[in-house]
Amino acid sequence: MDRSEYYKAIDEFCLMDDTFMSAVFDGDNKTVALLLNIILNRSDFEVIEVIAQRSYNNLLDRSIRLDIFAKDSSGKVYNIEVQRNYEGADIRRARYNSSMIDTRLLSRGQKFSELADSYVIFITESDVIGAGLPLYEIDRVVKQTGTYFGDGSHIIYVNGSYEDDSALGKLMHDFKCRNAEDMNYTQIADRVRYIKETEGGRENMCKIMEDLNKRAAKEAAEIAAKEARKDERRKNALTMIRIGRLSFEEIALYSGLTVDEVKTLAEGETA
Repeated sequence: MDRSEYYKAIDEFCLMDDTFMSAVFDGDNKTVALLLNIILNRSDFEVIEVIAQRSYNNLLDRSIRLDIFAKDSSGKVYNIEVQRNYEGADIRRARYNSSMIDTRLLSRGQKFSELADSYVIFITESDVIGAGLPLYEIDRVVKQTGTYFGDGSHIIYVNGSYEDDSALGKLMHDFKCRNAEDMNYTQIADRVRYIKETEGGRENMCKIMEDLNKRAAKEAAEIAAKEARKDERRKNALTMIRIGRLSFEEIALYSGLTVDEVKTLAEGETA
């Protein structure tokens, strides 16, 4: 993409676009505090850290990239995501995000009781829960008693399609605005205006988009290379299967596939 194409994309962005939302709130503690105060119906948030597009990897090489990661003055942490489709807002993805964040919250020697409260907040373009409410708060409860479990894990879905004259309704209106002058909250509008209407803001946004495109191209190349290596292992395994002298376990060992993968290949040969 050349600069003119990037500029056209920036003009069409709203806060429901994750890349743009991340850029608007990145490093802006006060504006993220405003966002959390509205969503959680409070007025006392003091945010001390905001990081956009934070990546986490697990031991199985599965990664997540958080739109916004924030920490408040009491040590609680927040992951704020915008999702435009049902797949991105899958309830098990919320669980996964929560678990990945938890693994980074304790240092060696710390007690489990010191694990900070965490909030995974999905702002969705449509009502993915489907009950017609503006917001859904999910906490674990003891099934037999109905009492709050109190493990400090919180998941929140914000219905982006809900608009009224409440603070949250006005915020969801702002999330769908392409123009800063149409927004209710001046603090957020100023951030949007900076990125969309100033040379520095637009250039910074272009750089973010370029970096994301490069990262996506690199990840696609790595996936393609991994698949090519796996195809080669499958071919080697098929050769050994056709020779018929080795057990499935031996073929798995020599080819680098799992025993189940070898069995599936063998079944395909005899089908």
